[in-house]
Amino acid sequence: MINKPDKHDITQNVGIHPFFQMLILFSLLIGLFFIGSAVAVGVITTKYGAQTVTDVMAFNLTSQHDLNGLWILQIVSTTIPLFITPILFAWIIVRQPHEYLMDRSKFPIVLLLVAFVIMFFSMPLIELLSNINQKMVLPHFLKVVDDWMRSSEALAQKAQDAMLKMNTIGDMLFVLAVVAFFTAIAEEFMFRGCLQTIFVKWTKNQHAAVWITAILFSAFHMEFFGFLPRMMLGVLFGYFVVYSGSIWPAVVGHFVNNGTDVVITYLSQHKKININPDDQHVFNYAGYIISLIIILFLFWVYRNIALGKKQVLL
Repeated sequence: MINKPDKHDITQNVGIHPFFQMLILFSLLIGLFFIGSAVAVGVITTKYGAQTVTDVMAFNLTSQHDLNGLWILQIVSTTIPLFITPILFAWIIVRQPHEYLMDRSKFPIVLLLVAFVIMFFSMPLIELLSNINQKMVLPHFLKVVDDWMRSSEALAQKAQDAMLKMNTIGDMLFVLAVVAFFTAIAEEFMFRGCLQTIFVKWTKNQHAAVWITAILFSAFHMEFFGFLPRMMLGVLFGYFVVYSGSIWPAVVGHFVNNGTDVVITYLSQHKKININPDDQHVFNYAGYIISLIIILFLFWVYRNIALGKKQVLL
């Protein structure tokens, strides 16, 4: 049985129906996105000039100023709004910060380690879903949409490759801080904290809440050809929170997923390893099956530890 919140937590009425809570949450996020974008453009223009803004918006990253501008745009228009939105919503709108941010610290600390191991063994399954996703093609009458999505993701990939170009360890630590650490906290507070809590209250079903939130989490990134693996990650993070009652195992899982990509990319760029971070054919079907079995077993362990059961096998 899932470790459900107290009845008081689920049924407590803050005067706002969950549907309207969702609308307020997303409206707040969109508003802060616009404000952050305006601030970022102002900072980039002041610091580097209007041409840098034009280059960044077109992903025409030909100079160090363009790359710096891209980082400013990413942090100020996306990362900071994603962090501020759930905090404002939880503290000011619904006035139940601990219930909506799920920032409880009282949970078995060993769950952080189990979450770490689950993420490590999930890599083959993520690769499989990514390969399946890449082969998906929209119907012929939607070819224009298909072409647009592929070109958009190609531009996004170009920007990502530029941001993940790390010349020094200092560069790697900076990227780890922004892409892995701060992004993990911001997105988990937003999705597994506020949004998943809203859907728990709305549907009265934690499984439904996990899956709906995971779908919206993946859709939020607007990467059609990475939709399935990111949705699976959202499901993993969602159940980390459901079983533990805390956001922190999900933050650890999110950090491990993003951070692993950063470290592997850095090591590959500096010829420390022979792994290509863009290679989607590292594992075989046996690896995929083993990955699924291990993940299911580890989730059983995670769930039993979270529920305080004594018969857990370690």
